Amino acid sequence: MTNDVMVEASGLVKHFGQTKALQGVDLVIPRGTVHGVLGPNGAGKTTAVRILSTLIRPDAGTARIGGHDVVHDAEKVRASIGLTGQYASVDEDLTGRQNLVLFGTLLDLGRKGARARAAELLAWFDLTDAADRPAKTYSGGMRRRLDLAASLVGRPDVIFLDEPTTGLDPAKREDMWEVVRKLVREGSTVLLTTQYLEEAEALADEITVIDHGRVIAHDTPERLKRIVGGQTLEVRPSDERDLPRAAEILTMVSSGAAADQIRTGVLAVPVSGDAAMAEAVAKLTAEGIAVTELSLHLPSLDEVFFSLTAKPSEVSS
Repeated sequence: MTNDVMVEASGLVKHFGQTKALQGVDLVIPRGTVHGVLGPNGAGKTTAVRILSTLIRPDAGTARIGGHDVVHDAEKVRASIGLTGQYASVDEDLTGRQNLVLFGTLLDLGRKGARARAAELLAWFDLTDAADRPAKTYSGGMRRRLDLAASLVGRPDVIFLDEPTTGLDPAKREDMWEVVRKLVREGSTVLLTTQYLEEAEALADEITVIDHGRVIAHDTPERLKRIVGGQTLEVRPSDERDLPRAAEILTMVSSGAAADQIRTGVLAVPVSGDAAMAEAVAKLTAEGIAVTELSLHLPSLDEVFFSLTAKPSEVSS
């Protein structure tokens, strides 16, 4: 392990009776990055997180966090990590402030240090106004923010976020995404499991896809998208009467692939490169066909996930 690698796992194996949760999983996560872990139900994502956070031991393989072995140096690992699970772990009968002070006290920050750190995190997560209310009165989004704040009390170098935005509405998810980005800007390393593919695309520098306990793909989001194939060119003519001629033009620039109407008034065709867009614009202009939408894009992560697993793209633990 080099100084630039914060999480490294090699050949992780974990069985629960006849269930082979992990069958030789490898991970390498550089310092100061977000690493997304995706996979269908039962793929082994949460099992991997539990091993890396020292909650369970692997049956085989090794893992190191910041250079410390998760089995032999478990105490040192726990001192350097934060973990936010799928469900809030705070005490709902305590106030937000009391929860954070409690965590700080358990981490030997001292009473004064724990209160100072609690106040800092409450402000950082926009919870100061609710700090002295019982956590059970918090909304779902507020509880998730408090839970994440609790995992940061000890200023961890590595943070494990196991589906941190499950159950949050889109606006609250965006808020949490900004928190994750801020953590990384301040030097943290994040391993994120998620059931939202757009979340992985928005946050992750690299993505590992796990299925049946094995790594089936690993790369950046952009390079993973190229697994499915080339790009897609989409066009919406201003006048729907131009759809037939526009479809002929798209078929020509695609070197023979037929253009399809993917939704009302919008045509799409697979193309092999960026030049197809310029060619389509030239031909549409020459034909006097005005357009209100024109885009060239790679496949979505949903399409990548479906291609890799041949299953619907619901990716929870």
